[in-house]
Amino acid sequence: MTITTSSYPVSKGRLLSAAFLISGTCVGGGMLALPVETSQMGFFPSLLAMSFTWLFMTVSGLLLVEANLWMPEGSHIMTMASHLLGKTGKWLCVALYLFMAYASLIAYNSGGAVILIRGIQTFFSASMTYGSGCLLFGLLFGILIYLGTKKISRINVLLMAGMILSYIGLVGFGFKEVSTHRLIQQQWSSLGRAFPLLLATFSYQMIIPTLTPYLRRDPKSLRFAILLGTTIPFCAYAIWQWIVLGSVPLEGSGGLQEAFIKGQAATEALYAIVSNSYFITLAESFAFFALVTSYLGIALGLFDFLRDGLKLQQQISHKLSIGALVVLPVIFFATAFPNAFVLALEVSGGFGDALLSGIIPALMVWRGRYQKNLIGNYQVAGGKGLLAAIFFCSSYVLVVQWIKLTR
Repeated sequence: MTITTSSYPVSKGRLLSAAFLISGTCVGGGMLALPVETSQMGFFPSLLAMSFTWLFMTVSGLLLVEANLWMPEGSHIMTMASHLLGKTGKWLCVALYLFMAYASLIAYNSGGAVILIRGIQTFFSASMTYGSGCLLFGLLFGILIYLGTKKISRINVLLMAGMILSYIGLVGFGFKEVSTHRLIQQQWSSLGRAFPLLLATFSYQMIIPTLTPYLRRDPKSLRFAILLGTTIPFCAYAIWQWIVLGSVPLEGSGGLQEAFIKGQAATEALYAIVSNSYFITLAESFAFFALVTSYLGIALGLFDFLRDGLKLQQQISHKLSIGALVVLPVIFFATAFPNAFVLALEVSGGFGDALLSGIIPALMVWRGRYQKNLIGNYQVAGGKGLLAAIFFCSSYVLVVQWIKLTR
């Protein structure tokens, strides 16, 4: 198979835009659910779990880059799976990709609608139903996917800037709210249960095939974008965990356990416990920017996936049809299941990411390297041992998620 790369250099602006698109895809609804899911284990065990997940998801993304660079330009997951895993692997990837993308978008639409409704009530003194909020959020941001990768990446930089500014302010106010005694609470036996959701919080692999042509199929640029794009969320999560776990009690009315039982985001617990209005405004602004950036990243990847799978060209009528397939089902299910925020992300990570972001990339690379003898211009170090480790860890997460659902 002929490997093609562009001779044109990748600009720093394009490289940073790609990294921010990865970060924005990671930092979304999962971040809002993370302190709720990890509240029982405590701050320091959650840091260890996040470190392992960051390493795992960074490596799996690089494996997808290796496999994607074997393919013709513009190939998405469906085409990759068809070439490397056959028809069975292809349709398994189709089902997993659609499941993950729609589950994540439903959660992001649901969480974004709640914050949007509260913002309208606060700033405009107007009431809005949850269903109307889901519709407004979905249409307002879903329409942006028609702009394409280049324009969305620029919009995403602005959204990331807003998120970073909100985050800086949040950290500044957070120093006054954090209590040390809450941070030292630890329960290491709960460590394993958080991995399904953690995979969702570091999930970005669905946009790798979109970024490959955007970065001109340059392996160094893709590797840099992934490393920077995943490190930013890790740092953001660590500070977010410190703020929420240190300022919101575990038990009692409005505590993190109550948020867990109700399937609510961490911002709901902050809203109930913390009295500082500036702190709450910054927290919700940060959460909203995080949800929108993640929504756009996943929606854009799903748009390209459907276009690749349906073999549609870039005609306006085709783009409208694909956009409707992305946005409208999400609005419907987000409205129908208002309390599924945490569960949708957890199941997406525990089943979807464990398979599509773990087992599938490992199988693709194994098949391409050792059975088809494909040679490209990029190869992840580690050999068969690394691929086996990715497969084993992914299988462990699948078992954990299955046990959680069947108890």
